[in-house]
Parts: sequence; structure tokens; C-alpha cells
Amino acid sequence: MTDEEWAPTGVDTSVPSVARVYDFFLGGKDNFAIDRMVAEKANEITPDGAKAGRANRAFLRRVVRHLVADQGITQFIDVGSGLPTQGNVHQIAKESNPQAKVVYVDNDPIVLAHGRALLADGGSATVIQADLREPNAILEHPEVRRFIDFDRPVGLLLFAILHHLSDDEDPAGVTRTLIDALPPGSWVAISHFRDPGEAHPDASARAREVEKLFNQTLGTGRWRSDQEILTYLDGLDVVEPGLVPLPDWRPDAGDPPSEQTYTYHTFVGVLARKPGVSSEDGGAG
Repeated sequence: MTDEEWAPTGVDTSVPSVARVYDFFLGGKDNFAIDRMVAEKANEITPDGAKAGRANRAFLRRVVRHLVADQGITQFIDVGSGLPTQGNVHQIAKESNPQAKVVYVDNDPIVLAHGRALLADGGSATVIQADLREPNAILEHPEVRRFIDFDRPVGLLLFAILHHLSDDEDPAGVTRTLIDALPPGSWVAISHFRDPGEAHPDASARAREVEKLFNQTLGTGRWRSDQEILTYLDGLDVVEPGLVPLPDWRPDAGDPPSEQTYTYHTFVGVLARKPGVSSEDGGAG
């Protein structure tokens, strides 16, 4: 079957998609030739691209388990969720609390189609098509309002998405709009491409090279400094170990030592808590 034959109506299979490129890195099959081409070009510069994708997924699992099991969070908004794969947020969360609920948000129509099929039972999760650049549309969406109780703490997940907003699209302002809508005691988790600068000059040079490739092909991609990334969390309490390479964020017992690979210094994660106590706090930090 050709790309055109299985693609949902209205999807241009000649234009790469962030969600589908990421799907390819994770070993998925929901991608087109153009997506594979972008991923393979990126791998020529940083051959451990697939490993970075898996590290991001592992970071997500650890964060969600921590928030549900240790902090009592039972509701999540996952923005830029990407295509369904093993270990989705609602599956991880329900391992610790069967009552957990998740709203998945992505702007790719294929994500919407596959997500609806995955969530056909309609119980613990839903998926909406929306764009991070329009945060109020996400917050006001009927499905978000149906699933999320904004009187109780929420886990806001922004994994591998903010670096696809250009500086002109004001990622800090977009993030602030979402955070301001969350009640006290909520949590925000971010993973982001990083340019480590002079601390790791070889990694920094590769970051700039891949950034150029992404902007030529996907039209998007910004490797930012630690200071730029942490600006998104102004006013929040960043928890230990802070902003670190993904494998170094609270690794599970028995995890192998972190490998200093091409992307180790250029893909980082962080978790922070919104101060205060809501009327029904989901746990203290």
C-alpha cells in the first residue's frame, strides 16, 4: 500500500511531520517516506537519534510514575503527544492508579485518527487535535473541560514539543498561558533539545548542524540554552535533579550508566511544581 492510499484524507504525504519522524525513531510504522528521509539525514549527523527517542520515552515513564505514585496526580494533559506507541501516558498512570485520566493533544491528523482507534473504549483517555501555539484553544476545548477538573492539580506534559516553536512563536508565553490556567500544586514536565554551548563544544556544534537540517526539512527545531529552557518554568519549584540529560533524571534502579553519546548533552528534561495548595491538593512536592 502506498503512502497516499493509507493516509487520512487531507494529509500531504510529501510534507514531513514531527510526530511521524519521532514515530520512525521509536521503531513505529506510522510514517511516510519523507519522514524517514528526514530522520535518516538527522542520523547522519547524530547516529544515536533513535536512542534519544527511546530516552525521551523512558523519561516520560519515570515522570508519570513519580507523579501518580508519589504525588497523587490523577489527571494529565499531554501536549504534542505524538503517535500512540507502547507505554502511553494513560497506561503508565493506570498502573499506579486505575482512576487516572489523560487528554492527549497533537496537531497531526494522523495522531487524531490513530488515537481515537486506540482509545475506542473511551474510559480513561481522550485525544484532541489542537496546536500548542493556540494554548487557549486547548484549555477551552470541550474534551479538556470534560476530562480535566481544574480545581485539582494537573500534570502538564510538554515532551519534545517546545523546541518546535520558533522564538517568534513565543514558547515562554505559550507555556505561561498553560501554567497560569493550572491550579496550585500542579506539575509541569518538559523535555527539550539543548545547545550546551562552551561546556561541550563538540555537542554544541552538532546541535547547530542538526538544527539547520530540521529547519530546512521540518521547518522547525530550536536547540536552546539551559537558561532559555528554565525561563519556561519561572515561578515554579524545580525538583531535583533539575534540568539534566534525560537518562540522568531519576534513573530506575538497575538502569545502566548513562552513555556519553552524540545526543546525551543535547536532549534534556526537567520537572517543576506550581507552588501553593489547591482545594484538593494532589500531593506536596
